Amino acid sequence: MKGDAVNDSSPGPREVLQMVREQYTTTTQGTSLERPENQYVYKIGIYGWRKRCLYLFVLLLLIILVVNFALTIWILKVMWFSPTGMGHLRVTKDGLRLEGESEFLFPLYAKEIHSRLDSSLLLQSTQNVTVNARNSEGEVTGRLKVGPKMVEVHSQQFQINSKDGRPLFTVDEKEVVVGTDKLRVTGPEGALFEHSVETPLVRADPFQDLRLESPTRSLSMDAPRGVHIKANSGKIEALSQMDIKLHSSDGMLVLDAATVCLPKLVQGTRSHPGSSQRLYEICVCPDGKLYLSVAGVGSTCQENSSVCQKST
Repeated sequence: MKGDAVNDSSPGPREVLQMVREQYTTTTQGTSLERPENQYVYKIGIYGWRKRCLYLFVLLLLIILVVNFALTIWILKVMWFSPTGMGHLRVTKDGLRLEGESEFLFPLYAKEIHSRLDSSLLLQSTQNVTVNARNSEGEVTGRLKVGPKMVEVHSQQFQINSKDGRPLFTVDEKEVVVGTDKLRVTGPEGALFEHSVETPLVRADPFQDLRLESPTRSLSMDAPRGVHIKANSGKIEALSQMDIKLHSSDGMLVLDAATVCLPKLVQGTRSHPGSSQRLYEICVCPDGKLYLSVAGVGSTCQENSSVCQKST
């Protein structure tokens, strides 16, 4: 059809350029740029299984916190914690105060241990109780050990004092000193001393015998001013397997008694007249002095009485 005009609705080159310019027009200051309607939206956060795991972890932490808090309250209640101490243990300005019975599984280090004023101090152990004293270098200088069979003391000197501070018993490497007025031995076998004993008086209990005995050795009693042996209501016996010697270097031996008896003297036999055997008789002066005189047919004491005159 020649006469018909062709009707084309597609834009031309100029219209297309105009549309592009209107769509991508650069914005100046103070103008807003319209965003396309079909734009993707990105959500920020934790969703799905991650969110559930996070809530479970927070719940677990909350349970642990509650359990720890409950255990702390229970421990405080069981151990009796308080602002002043724990249980029977109290913290004071003077130190620690412990009431009742306590058990120590390891060594206890303390400067001073004492009980209350109205009770005694008891140290008890199934094995032994050991008290050590140390110097500044940590070395043990003294030890007291109380065991099931014996009590041991390791020290340079052991001393027991009275209430007023007077020494009653002192022991060191050189000597043992008893400071009391009287030392009493009540054992049936008495006291055994391997070496010498120095004392001003040895006395038995009333109505009891006093016996000084040396089974295998000799017994010696020495004193610078004399030895006095006295029995108020009994007798004195000196027994020996060998000889008994009473010796005085400067003085004399005095037997002060109404009767002097020698019952076991050997009785001699009569000898023939003119025998050359030298025999003596014992003569006694009026003052009690004894002397020997050559025996004869009769008594010869009167002939040697000059000895008695010299003694006077």
